[in-house]
Amino acid sequence: MNKAELITSLAEKSSLTKKDVEVVLKAFVESVEEALEKGEKVQLVGFGTFETRKRAARVGRNPRTKEEINIPESVVPVFKAGKEFKDRVGK
Repeated sequence: MNKAELITSLAEKSSLTKKDVEVVLKAFVESVEEALEKGEKVQLVGFGTFETRKRAARVGRNPRTKEEINIPESVVPVFKAGKEFKDRVGK
């Protein structure tokens, strides 16, 4: 399902227009991004949690040249599915 199909599905399940759903979806994504930038986590009970994790610096290898490269520490976004969501998808 792509973004357009998600918007259509949400519009059909609610009394909102596609335009309104698109605005709400954009606001949701922006809100999650802003919270993660601040180091906060977004928890939707029954669905899952959006959070960030630090990835430690490490030594990698260029597969072409076999040369070792240093990969710096980074912060990455992570989604952890909630129990109800896992159970529903796992049926």
